Amino acid sequence: MPKEHTMRRIIVKVGTSCLTYPNGKLNIGGIEKLVRVIADLQNRGYQMVLVSSGSVGVGVAKLGWPERPKDIRHKQAAAAVGQCELMHIYDKIFLEYGVKSAQILLTRDNTTNKEQRANIHGTFDILLDTGVVPIVNENDTVATAELEYMETFGDNDTLSAIVAQVCAADLLVIFTDIDGLYDSNPRQDPHAHLIGRVEEIDASLWAAAGGPGSANGTGGMATKLAAAQLCMDAGISMLITKGQAEILYDIVDGKPVGTLFKRPRKE
Repeated sequence: MPKEHTMRRIIVKVGTSCLTYPNGKLNIGGIEKLVRVIADLQNRGYQMVLVSSGSVGVGVAKLGWPERPKDIRHKQAAAAVGQCELMHIYDKIFLEYGVKSAQILLTRDNTTNKEQRANIHGTFDILLDTGVVPIVNENDTVATAELEYMETFGDNDTLSAIVAQVCAADLLVIFTDIDGLYDSNPRQDPHAHLIGRVEEIDASLWAAAGGPGSANGTGGMATKLAAAQLCMDAGISMLITKGQAEILYDIVDGKPVGTLFKRPRKE
């Protein structure tokens, strides 16, 4: 892990499976733990950014729909309802710990347009320097391409890597429902081994990544590898680990956790 004094700006990405129960309802206890740890690290001097999935899933549950919709219009409607619910809960809990939060909704077009990207960078800088925790999600009510191709783009995995680039982050932490990247599928192979550190993403890693995400989420390990490649190309470290909030303490303390993607330093 990068040494603590070398890290200041940390992005934490949480997926739908970390925020909800299998029935689609919000995991309030899990969210409260996550917010508490992020607020504590903020008090410790870190600049924290939260990239949060879950708006569609939360909206589906709040609307009482029996399953996640297939068509774009219903997904957009669910996202609008769910995003409101998510931000209400995040803001309420952060305020209980004396930390202010802000909502930032982005599309890919925002981050590829030079002027808009510069504006986004400036907004992040002001918020973080003021002690505010930005909470980022895709603007699903207008980003039809992201909703339509979410299985490819990966439930905000790619977005979190782009945010890490825009923010000039030191570390991106992606929470998932397993300990990290394994050399084979740990749900099928009892002899699968956790890969602790990756310095180059090659064909064997892409082969090991395979497989879709959970029923409520859409991200798989392959999309996390794509995010890792974006980070490594930008000189940003990235970590994939199990979605337990307290692990963030181990991470900042430099303990070996999950799978760390970091290019070796050139001599």
